[in-house]
Amino acid sequence: MTTLDSALDRYLQMAVFEAGLSEATLSAYGADIRRYLTFLQENGVVCMEDVARDDILDHLGGLIAAGLQARSLARHLSAIRNFHQFAREEQLAPLDPAEGIETPHLPRLLPHALSHEEVERLLAAPQQESEAAHGVRDTAILELFYSCGLRISELANLPLSQVNLAEGIVRVRGKGNKVRLVPLGRRAQASIRAWLAQRDMGKLRDDTLFLNAKGKRMNRGAVWKAVKHWVRVANITRNVTPHMLRHSFATHLLDHGADLRAVQELLGHADISTTQIYTHVSVARQREAHQKFHPRA
Repeated sequence: MTTLDSALDRYLQMAVFEAGLSEATLSAYGADIRRYLTFLQENGVVCMEDVARDDILDHLGGLIAAGLQARSLARHLSAIRNFHQFAREEQLAPLDPAEGIETPHLPRLLPHALSHEEVERLLAAPQQESEAAHGVRDTAILELFYSCGLRISELANLPLSQVNLAEGIVRVRGKGNKVRLVPLGRRAQASIRAWLAQRDMGKLRDDTLFLNAKGKRMNRGAVWKAVKHWVRVANITRNVTPHMLRHSFATHLLDHGADLRAVQELLGHADISTTQIYTHVSVARQREAHQKFHPRA
């Protein structure tokens, strides 16, 4: 297990003695990477093995929301790419989460959200396969994602004891071990009750809300696979990820007038600049609707 700080120390040593970077470039890269690592640490990521692609995108989204210009943003991404490529080559991390992330342009870095119609189709998808073994469970998974805006790790590791159906509240332990209370919508409550009736009839080998056929907790890969399956059933052709349901949760709240600070609390963001990126999405969607439907647009 390699800490972020030790990986940075080794990267900077390499940059000085092997890569031949100029002093100015090294100084800029070092500052950019330290800013990036601070963001990760504030959001509970402390080891190289735990960095995910979405962490990088969230960081870049926060930089955009903070008003960083395109050239500076491109330099940030270049530094992050080089850092993660070095970590992968030196076996400080098993994967390179920055691989495939292109030089950012503002519209392309906006979080992708599903439309309201797409969400409805996805949430209804398990009902289209009446013989699906895990349809009731997966309905609850999809409803919980969209109702509460959880990260995939938060949902997969959610203990049953932290779900209060009587009060409609979920107690979520997120990044940095921070706990937040998130309201649970009526439809999500109903779908969880239906799943619990089925859950209690099977094997119980774990205390998490969602279990696999063997009664053990579902890992992130299993949750991801379930979401992907119902995306196909719903005939949604876009590349939909569990994180996109979190993006949709935030975007749709802002679409309907939610306060930015409230959305920050619901998402568990340490820095409001990370949440502000969704305001750009909301405004972009409003502009698109205006241009499409207003007779004088």
